[in-house]
Amino acid sequence: MTTQNLLVELFVEELPPKALKKLGDAFASVLFDQLKAQGLAGADSAVTAFASPRRLAAHVTAVAERAADKAVSQKLMPVSVGLDASGQATPALLKRLAGLGADASAVAGLKRAPDGKAEALFYDSVVPGAELAVGLQKALDEALAKLPIPKVMTYQLETDCELPGWSSVQFVRPAHGLVALHGANVVPVKALGLTAGNSTHGHRFEAAVDPVVLADADAYAATLLRDGAVIASFAERKAEIARQLAAAAAKVGGGCQPIEDDALLDEVTALVERPNVLVCEFEKQFLDVPQECLILTMKANQKYFPLVDTQGKLTNKFLVVSNISPDDASAVIGGNERVVRPRLADAKFFFDQDRKKPLVDRVAGLDKVVYHNKLGTQGERMLRVREIAAEIARELMAAGVHGVSDGAAAQAATVAKADLLTDMVGEFPELQGIMGGYYARHDGLTEEVAFAVEDHYKPRFAGDELPRNMTGVVVALADKLETLVGMFGIGNLPTGDKDPFALRRHALGVVRMLVEKALPLHLDTLLHSAAKVFGDRITDPTVPLADFIYDRLAGGLREQGFSAQEVDAVLALRPDRLADVAQRLQAVRAFAALPEAPALAAANKRIGNILKKSEAEVAVAVNASALVEPAEQALFAAMQATVPAANAQFDAGDYTASLQALAALRAPVDAFFDGVMVNADDPALKANRLGLLKTLHEAMNRVADLSRLAA
Repeated sequence: MTTQNLLVELFVEELPPKALKKLGDAFASVLFDQLKAQGLAGADSAVTAFASPRRLAAHVTAVAERAADKAVSQKLMPVSVGLDASGQATPALLKRLAGLGADASAVAGLKRAPDGKAEALFYDSVVPGAELAVGLQKALDEALAKLPIPKVMTYQLETDCELPGWSSVQFVRPAHGLVALHGANVVPVKALGLTAGNSTHGHRFEAAVDPVVLADADAYAATLLRDGAVIASFAERKAEIARQLAAAAAKVGGGCQPIEDDALLDEVTALVERPNVLVCEFEKQFLDVPQECLILTMKANQKYFPLVDTQGKLTNKFLVVSNISPDDASAVIGGNERVVRPRLADAKFFFDQDRKKPLVDRVAGLDKVVYHNKLGTQGERMLRVREIAAEIARELMAAGVHGVSDGAAAQAATVAKADLLTDMVGEFPELQGIMGGYYARHDGLTEEVAFAVEDHYKPRFAGDELPRNMTGVVVALADKLETLVGMFGIGNLPTGDKDPFALRRHALGVVRMLVEKALPLHLDTLLHSAAKVFGDRITDPTVPLADFIYDRLAGGLREQGFSAQEVDAVLALRPDRLADVAQRLQAVRAFAALPEAPALAAANKRIGNILKKSEAEVAVAVNASALVEPAEQALFAAMQATVPAANAQFDAGDYTASLQALAALRAPVDAFFDGVMVNADDPALKANRLGLLKTLHEAMNRVADLSRLAA
């Protein structure tokens, strides 16, 4: 079977830049999968995706002109239904064969084979392999149908028939060309009202010829680059932009580097077909504005790459990725500099105006900003956060934690949301907190409070840094707990992939701060303290919220490399101090490596099952004089020698030593189950043995539920 390489391109109007990479990858992968499913592409075939602002394309190697025929065995019906008593075909069988394109002559060739309890008739046939034109049409239709289109457009297309008219077409953007080449031959497929050919279009302004004619499938990328001035590959275009950005920054000198932002790089890659990086600058007076404001407006609004020096401080130069390469770029540079100037001037105006009114004077305005119709205003929310923060600070102070003050925490919580009412945050919501820190310093508040105001939203995303000081940690904890408790308290829970109030992120933030800062705080106490400040506005959400937080913690621990079994063993006990969880996990891992671990875990599971089946409540009490069997006496003696030391090590926080001390119980535990009948006929004897097991069970399961380690 001879094969040739295949090229399919859909030429469209400018695609949405933030979705381009995903669209290109999906188009190529679905097309490839469909060709493989039909036998037109094989195991040695490979696909290359192309995506530029005005095209989606896929190059597939080793595609057959016709798939190989396939032998198929189809079950028809039970023999008792298909053949009568004399072995002749029944009308039902003949009708079934007719539906498959066969007649009565095929009856003699039918196979009999067991099918469950009965014997069935099977019809063997050969299905002709798909022709490329038919198979590619199916694959193309499927690829277009499964594109992750963010928003569909409806447009009109002139009908290709004798009677003039228009038809409606729906796609992400209007399509104007279709290429399908198998080697040098055009494959006659259609899509979106277009018929495939061998020509496409290059750069809007810089293509050498138009249309760009493709000699064969393998000439696609090279021909587009040479004749069309287009780098068709998204990855190659992105790499070229990164190379030019680095070269331009080096040319500026002074150790300047462009801001690292992979999402911005992807978006710019999706906006240009032939990148040309240029150096621009703005007036130095704008550098008096916080650099976060300038960087944000240049990146978000203009798609520019700001340049920072070796200390990470913004310079007055920035890089533009142009889609044209004129001999004299001064007009392009001047145009971009003129465009950015009003943006920076607006930022400077907002910054100057905002500083005329202190943050504390804006706090009253929060009473006019609705937070949630069931939870009141931002002003009411501020009061709740302040109360929670002060309580957390007092708990930490009582525990001897340094660097925290309930007064500083309350002050930071009071003004933390005030920057929501500033012009700068109104224009750039992404700067909330950051601008609050700048304004707090301008108002004369301490650096401790300013940092807390700036950091109280942290961690904002996975992998983000935590607040820089303890006051910031306290306010951030209070802010997230208020959101979680409030939303759970009114039943506003995340569902599926919908989480409009970012409750999963808030829960992870709480977990990270409690764990990574090793805070001596109890989760249950935190949740009840936070719920208390809402009064009767909410129903008590502490149980489902605790489950939600433990679920987030479990997921994070598994991502860190702990096994599901280890995590399950530790979190089954619902440790109230999350700061201890990592130590418990390490202790469980060390215990599981001991030779005694499997037997003790199995015994622990057995003890748990025995206690669950007990009809009466089992007390943690043992009457030593009532122990009559040598094995139970030996177990009790071993526990007397082992458990106090294990408990002392547990209380000292040495969980590894605590669990390892219990390993000495393996032999007496095994002997107990070999030689003692727990469910004795004598009720007193039975109760005493259950008490012994209950005492052992609690001693073994202080660090983790060891039964979860049983195979």
